[in-house]
Amino acid sequence: MSGNFLFQRIDNSQIVVWRIFFGILMLAEGWGSIATGWVKETFVDAEFTFSFIGFEWTHFLLGETMYYVYVVLGLLGLMIALGAFYKVSSFLFAVGWSLVYFMQKEHYNNHYYLIMLVAWFMVFIPANRYKSIDVLIWPKIRTNITFYWTRLIFILQLFIVYTFAALAKLYPGWLNGDFLMLRYKGLGHWVDKTIEWQPLTDFVYSREFAQIISWTGFWFDLLIVPLLLWKKTRIPAILAALVFHLINSFTLHIGIFPYFALAISIFFFPPETIQRLFFRKKTSYQPDSYNFQPSYSNRGLFSFVFVVYFLWQIYLPLRHWMIPGDVLWTEEGHRLSWRMMLRTKSGAAMFTVKDKNSGEIFPVNLYDEMTPLQASRIATHPDMIWQFAQRLKKKYAAEGKQVSVHANVQISINGSRYYQQIDPSVDLAMVKWKYFGHQEWLLESPVDFSSFSQSEAEKN
Repeated sequence: MSGNFLFQRIDNSQIVVWRIFFGILMLAEGWGSIATGWVKETFVDAEFTFSFIGFEWTHFLLGETMYYVYVVLGLLGLMIALGAFYKVSSFLFAVGWSLVYFMQKEHYNNHYYLIMLVAWFMVFIPANRYKSIDVLIWPKIRTNITFYWTRLIFILQLFIVYTFAALAKLYPGWLNGDFLMLRYKGLGHWVDKTIEWQPLTDFVYSREFAQIISWTGFWFDLLIVPLLLWKKTRIPAILAALVFHLINSFTLHIGIFPYFALAISIFFFPPETIQRLFFRKKTSYQPDSYNFQPSYSNRGLFSFVFVVYFLWQIYLPLRHWMIPGDVLWTEEGHRLSWRMMLRTKSGAAMFTVKDKNSGEIFPVNLYDEMTPLQASRIATHPDMIWQFAQRLKKKYAAEGKQVSVHANVQISINGSRYYQQIDPSVDLAMVKWKYFGHQEWLLESPVDFSSFSQSEAEKN
């Protein structure tokens, strides 16, 4: 039953247009990352990166090699847009993007994660069978049709992204405006200097403004997919999405994601609508004229994998409920969960290294050991703290010393007071990382961050 549903034949204009949009955006992302200095800051200047745990082996690529990696990623994006050697170019892009995604967490971004997932979708979607260089080289592959799953996979993925992004906002720091009051300070400063109208400046700085934007963001994330799916609300919804994403682009500076999200919304329109908008001369798919179909020898197995993938996508954002502690405090279950733009964290970390034999204590200056960006991130991410402790252990082991590593870390969330996060008596060099559980060396979180952040944010 599910196999028949997933393999219904539809016009393939959507996946063809998306292929072009996706490729152009990846070209811009790949080469733009070099032009803006992002690659230099993240991969070239760094002696190491805080990779996903288990991907430390990727450090051999660090340095100027990463310029070539991103040049190739941009070039592969162009090849995808043109539909040139599509199977190879989409596969190499998915592998390359996955590699650079898992290489670093200093710039962790849910949008990069979404790109990785979509890149792997593209490997299996026959998006090169119309308006592509591949069709010019191999005319026999040309077709006007695809299967319904190639559209459904994008709709379901976006539904998961937006729904869990909305649910993650249901905590006091978002709903009472703590986070956005801090985030929009720069916007208030811009209004003050540019427009020079005090009532507007005061409003942008106010908690009321932050709460309006907070609740608007929540309801947008919760309702945008259902509204796009319903024909009567689709046009107002797409206009609202346009305004929402452009505002985010200019105020939050979140890269290509607003344009990525707008482009992917083509899947909420009927395939025939996209065909009329972009390929007026193209003959729409007619059942009687069907000649070609992508080969799936085992539709049952494909349907099973399809369902399992989306069950996994539902599990990942929920897994933090199975781990003790507040995810805002521990960060356990935060990544891969669509917890986007939720909080501002700041912290201070001091590491102590002690020789177990001589008792000698070695000073640790973070700025001597890592880049300024890494030093600014480490205090608010327990997994980075643990990884750095392991790095210090190996560094001194290479000098013939057995050392203990302790960390004194305090963090603030959404402008709250600073709280001790890690048990300073624990030797982090000796503890093992629990991939799917709770780190016992993390102290319990405060009961309520917002009770402190409201008054302190307003003072500032």
